[in-house]
Amino acid sequence: MASQEDQLRQFLSQSLSPDASIRKNAERALLAAQSLPGHALTVLRVVSTSLGNNNADLPVRQSAAVHFKNMVKKGWAPDEEEDHDGKQFLIPESDRTLIKDNLVSLMCTVPPQLQSQCSESIALIASTDFPSKWDNLLPNLIAKFGDPNWDVVNGVLLTANSILKRFRYVQRSDALYADILYVLTRLQEPLTQVFTSITSQLDNAQLANNIPELTARLAALRSINRIFYSLNYQDLPEYFEDHMGEWMTGFAKLLEFKNPALVDEDEEMQPGPIDNVQVSVVQNLNLYGNKDEEPFIPFLPQFTSLVWNLLMTVTPLSKHDGLATISIRFLSSLIGKLMHRKLFEGEGTLREIFGKIVIPNLTIREIDEERFEDDPAEFILSDMESSDTESRRKCTQELLRAMCRQFEAQTTAICSEHVSQMLAQFAADKNQWKMKDVAIHLMLGIAIQAESAQFGVSQVNEGVNVMDFFSSHVLTELQEMDMSVRPMVKATSIKFVSIFRNQFTKEQIGALLPLLIAHLGSTSVVVHTYAAAAIEKILTAKVDGPNNTKVSKIGGAELKPFLNNLFTGLFSIIDNVELNENEYVMKCIMRALSVAKDDLMDVVQVVLEKLTSALAQVAKNPKNPQYNHFLFESIAVLIRSVCTKDAANTAAFEQFLFPPFQTVLQMEVVEFTPYVFQLLAQILEFRPEGAGLGEAYTSLFPPLLTPTLWERKGNVPALSRLLTAYLSKGPNDLVPHLLGILGVFQKLISSKANEQYAFDLLRGIVTYLPQEAFMPRMKDILQILMMKLQQSKTPKYMGLITHFFALFIGKYGSQAYLDQLNQLQPGLGLMLLVQVWVPRLQAASPMRLEAKTQMVGLTKLLCETPALLADANGQQIWTQLLACAVKIGCSPDSHLNSLSVQDNDDDAEIGYDATFSVLHFATRPSKDPFPDVRDAGASLVQSVGQLCASRPGQITPLITQGLSPNPKLSAGFDGLCQKAGVQLS
Repeated sequence: MASQEDQLRQFLSQSLSPDASIRKNAERALLAAQSLPGHALTVLRVVSTSLGNNNADLPVRQSAAVHFKNMVKKGWAPDEEEDHDGKQFLIPESDRTLIKDNLVSLMCTVPPQLQSQCSESIALIASTDFPSKWDNLLPNLIAKFGDPNWDVVNGVLLTANSILKRFRYVQRSDALYADILYVLTRLQEPLTQVFTSITSQLDNAQLANNIPELTARLAALRSINRIFYSLNYQDLPEYFEDHMGEWMTGFAKLLEFKNPALVDEDEEMQPGPIDNVQVSVVQNLNLYGNKDEEPFIPFLPQFTSLVWNLLMTVTPLSKHDGLATISIRFLSSLIGKLMHRKLFEGEGTLREIFGKIVIPNLTIREIDEERFEDDPAEFILSDMESSDTESRRKCTQELLRAMCRQFEAQTTAICSEHVSQMLAQFAADKNQWKMKDVAIHLMLGIAIQAESAQFGVSQVNEGVNVMDFFSSHVLTELQEMDMSVRPMVKATSIKFVSIFRNQFTKEQIGALLPLLIAHLGSTSVVVHTYAAAAIEKILTAKVDGPNNTKVSKIGGAELKPFLNNLFTGLFSIIDNVELNENEYVMKCIMRALSVAKDDLMDVVQVVLEKLTSALAQVAKNPKNPQYNHFLFESIAVLIRSVCTKDAANTAAFEQFLFPPFQTVLQMEVVEFTPYVFQLLAQILEFRPEGAGLGEAYTSLFPPLLTPTLWERKGNVPALSRLLTAYLSKGPNDLVPHLLGILGVFQKLISSKANEQYAFDLLRGIVTYLPQEAFMPRMKDILQILMMKLQQSKTPKYMGLITHFFALFIGKYGSQAYLDQLNQLQPGLGLMLLVQVWVPRLQAASPMRLEAKTQMVGLTKLLCETPALLADANGQQIWTQLLACAVKIGCSPDSHLNSLSVQDNDDDAEIGYDATFSVLHFATRPSKDPFPDVRDAGASLVQSVGQLCASRPGQITPLITQGLSPNPKLSAGFDGLCQKAGVQLS
């Protein structure tokens, strides 16, 4: 009989099979094996043991290393929020200790191909266990710093770097500083020693032509520099301050290090080992420069000179982009600060920066032209104004802005000279179009004083006449209707319009829109993409409105004359199957539909046909999540605009959209199902009152209860909303399915991540279903809720359950609440008030619709529950409930007068989210379950007034008892009474 290890090797080998059925069976077997005792250790034995001398089983060992990494990812510290549906596995504690004791040494003995997987596994475990549960990790890594095998040294340094990255980009806290201190006390000295040791070895003449040895040392230094970055990210540690000289000497040496043997003259794209280590050095200098660390200031003149010299030697090739951008960023951080002014002042220095850094790095390179034509997506990513990707051009424009902050007049004057010269060169010879492109980018660099990606430029340099430059030099490019003429300059000109969209008047934009729409017809992907992106941003531009509000510069009336041409241009790009899915074009369609609103009726059918056609196309192979998101948002905009006008239009949408939606569901396009469920809910919510579900929705319902649909995390929010919409529109049709719906509720409530959706369903059941349908099930429902409360009394759960209780009481009275809970355990209803409800409301006030629901429920508890007034204990609870109700009624944070948040469609962050993508335009305000209660505060004091009248002399002392400890509550209650015209007897 085969051993467990032999069987595992067989499964791992089969998991690499080109035969899909063999591969799937092997993957299932590996998944099942995860729960076997000792499986993780068996996997590591396969990773560590070669069965032959020539590494023939390396693919199997590599598969084992990946399998182990995935086990660690899922089974070391599973997310408590996840619903594992009983399938959760955990690596046993006994195995964990053995794994942690041996994983570092294992990583050091396996081939480099396996090292990276082991390193990632160590980093994954360390993210939860280090340092508190893995005290020997750092000593084990440090012990290998002096290993003679450079593969081992680089392996442990890369691992340490992966582990310590978590010290970057996080908020300061005592726990974080404790962890940093733990690491520093153990690592700072050996790290400094290995750094100085390796940098000194670079002088060894015997190594000069030994490329493998030199490359290994430079890779190690690069990792050391990144570890240094992590350790210094939050604050400059005392040890590094004391040893600043050693580190700065090493950094200077690395910036000056040259070795022609390590430079591949034929390589244009990938940086070499010297480039990589120099980038890591300048990243550290930039970190210190931005922090204004005093011990670093004496070294600044030397490093400014060294970085300057580096910039003089970097080539325009892509392999030097990283070094160029970080070096320019370093100079920007210094030149923009008053304290470093002396390093740069003097017109000669500023002119040299322009001549040797600014203009060369703004000039279009051969690689830029190639990308523009052959890889437009990459070009757009690096050049688009709102992109996060760094490029030489972007960093250079940041440098210009930094220069303007300290030397505005001089920088503006020098820049203007260059702009004039370049435009003159272009005027004399139109083949010199690159000069015009640089001139426009120079203007973009010096003209902007304040801007944001979302809202554009808010402040311009007064020494620059932006509109004059636009009229003379940018507009002419846009008026040239031959799209083959200077397409790169056209793209830059469109970008100029987009960036300065706030500076154009409504009339100017009216003249610009036809020009931008015309550029949608360009065969250049970059040009028509920039045109679409510019139109989209212009449609979100704002001007000052009444009462300190912002209103859209371009509304539906202004857009209406251009709608047909705009949609024709946009859909000609979408319909072109030879082009990749263009998210900017689809976003522009979404925005135009949103702005057009009332003017869509004439084009709705054509647009809907185009969108469903696009949907059918991408459903075959979804590739671009942002494009897909904006596609579904566009459909949502249409539904909202058309059905808001007339709810009867839902029938047409059902007829048109159900076939493609059913195709998506049948094909199980998992990326699209959450979107489809949201749109189905949106259409159903718009159905006219009393129209019922209709045939299509009725036939669709039973499959929605299929358990596998609810196992996909991304489906749950949309499906729960869809079920709630079903409950609201067809309560009687859903009564026969109540058990199935309650089965879904029970599944959702078992997961922390999904419990809120369980309560959405429960509130839907109580709000919409006939009382006689669900009341017989209330005991079972409450039993499930109580069991969950015992297991997980979190603030979130307490908020959800008390919200539900308030709704239940508001609908069916406080006696029904007490009776149902007392069936489970005598006195349970009152006990929950004391132990759960009051503490929840004391901890934090609910908001908006929940606040109103709480007020309605509390009012009924206070004024319709004789049991609360029957004895001293009940009266004590009564006073606490009153204080909670008054607190909600008086707090401005409750927003009782604005029950739903009204998002501004233009300002909302609309886009894809990997967890669950909410369709902004498909959202609707939550329904008020108590529309008859116009003013919850007035209702409270009126009911209390009636209670006082019915029980003379008994209630007023309780009111005083409940509110007098807090003068704000007493004054608030008096204010509510006065506003409602209530006088307590």
